[in-house]
Order: sequence, then C-alpha cells, then structure tokens
Amino acid sequence: MTTVTSPSIELSSYRDQHFKGSTREQDRLLRTSTTLYVGNLSFYTTEEQIYELFSKCGDVKRVIMGLDKFKKTPCGFCFVEYYVRQDAESSMRYINGRKLDDRIIRTDWDAGFVEGRQYGRGKTGGQVRDEYRTDFDGGRGGYGKIIQQKVSTPVRDEYRTDFDGGRGGYGKIIQQKVSTPVQDVSVFNRV
Repeated sequence: MTTVTSPSIELSSYRDQHFKGSTREQDRLLRTSTTLYVGNLSFYTTEEQIYELFSKCGDVKRVIMGLDKFKKTPCGFCFVEYYVRQDAESSMRYINGRKLDDRIIRTDWDAGFVEGRQYGRGKTGGQVRDEYRTDFDGGRGGYGKIIQQKVSTPVRDEYRTDFDGGRGGYGKIIQQKVSTPVQDVSVFNRV
C-alpha cells in the first residue's frame, strides 16, 4: 500500500540556521516533530487566541509566544506543540494559510522548541524581517524598525509646533509668532 502525503504537511525548504546539529539530524527531527512554528502573527494576537484556534486540530501541549528579546512583548510568531504528530499534521493541513486577527498566518514544522528560541533574533529585539520592512503594517507595529528610526529623528525645539511643557512650551518660532504684540489696540476700543 502506498502512502500519499498531503503537500501542506511535507517539509518546506526552510531550515533553522541556528540549529545545533547537522542538517541530517534536523531533517530527522522535523519528520517526527509535534512542534509547529507559526509566523506572520499580529503583535496583538494573544496566547489564548492561538490555543483556541490550534486546539481545533487536536490536544495542544503548550503554546510559546515569540517575544521581543529586549521589551519582552509579542513580536509576531509563536511555537505550538502538540502531544501527537497526527494533530500537528492536521494543523498544518487546515490552519496554515488561514486568517487570525485579519492576518494570513503561516505554519511550518519545527525541530522542537529549545529555551531561548522564543526571543526575536533581530538587532532591535524583534524579528529580523520586521527590521527591514518598508511598508506600514499596523498589526506588526507600524513601519519596520529601520524606517521608524529614520522617521523618529527628534525635531529641533525651534521648529516644534506642538505644546511640550517639559521642553518650554511651543517651539521658538511659534512662540515668536504668538508673542508678537499688536501695534495699536486703541482702534478696537473706539466707541
């Protein structure tokens, strides 16, 4: 009897570059794993939402939310571990490509969660892909980190148009325009 494997549950070409072991060992673990990597999550998706969705395919052993390594806030990925491979396969088949929090999520096999992998690997603490993104994505924190750094360059005090009590009120140019005295107010007092 020939076993036909669904394309959605086969191994992808992605391999964790930080895996401690050989490619052969990683492939062996991926073929027997009960752990899934889940990507493209909103930063606002909760662990409870993940558990609720993935438990529709079987008993979830645990959910490990991906966190920014500096802020310890969610950064758009997680790991879902099942008790049995068959439930993980069902999840790959039926949940991969579905929407959660208005985002199409991606699932992929993982060789098994190791402590420390829950933290983003990017220089700024989150995921690497979010550092180089140039488009605005409200579900993933706005613009990419590099763009945010360029845009958030502080404005010099004299050009500020907002009121900032901690920095002397309005910017210097606005203060000059507002405090320019009216030349002859007596014209307004005529009866």
